[in-house]
Amino acid sequence: MKILLIEDEEKVVKSLKKGLNEHQIEVDFALDGTTGLQLAEANEYDVIISDIIVPGLNGTDLTRQLRIKGIHTPVLMLTAMTSTDDKVEGLEAGADDYMTKPFEFKELLARIKALSRRGKDSIIPKQILSFGGIEMNLTAREIYRDGVKVELTPKEFALMEYFIRHQGRAISKVEIAEKVWDINFETSSNVVEVYVNYLRNKIDKPFTSKLIHTVFGQGYILKEE
Repeated sequence: MKILLIEDEEKVVKSLKKGLNEHQIEVDFALDGTTGLQLAEANEYDVIISDIIVPGLNGTDLTRQLRIKGIHTPVLMLTAMTSTDDKVEGLEAGADDYMTKPFEFKELLARIKALSRRGKDSIIPKQILSFGGIEMNLTAREIYRDGVKVELTPKEFALMEYFIRHQGRAISKVEIAEKVWDINFETSSNVVEVYVNYLRNKIDKPFTSKLIHTVFGQGYILKEE
């Protein structure tokens, strides 16, 4: 396995590189975001790890540039910031997971392996999904409800796709966090609630019937009223 580490603290780079090398993980590194982007464009990696606060090009903007350029390598964000807005911003930029500093090395290793497996084992989904007046074109990345096009961000689209694929059953916040974005659910985080509210405002609110329902104590369910 080969990863790219973008981190401006040299002591952290040396420590992580040593630990990852001991687990047969090859590490390229950059001390700033601009160099990191250049390396990501020039090489193939299984996973990219980037601190959010790095010189030149911060981790969020770097990830956004990767996705614009069509580079879909899984990205793990490292952040000392714990606010929901910071995490949502990173996810919306195209990041696949985040870890809050400080963290345990063994958890970082587990996240890297999980992201690498997801990249290799991704399954080509059905091109069209439908439910309750909703039609999702997975190839064109478009969604319509009752013939009206609904504009969703990439993460909202991913969440709606998961709801449709698991329609009719209660889905917990933990499952959404882990299965939709491969994020280790933090009980103190309300990222899941934020995205469900985003979806409700776009998928339910403008229309006569409600599809996304709260199941108290269990999570959410997609069903027709």
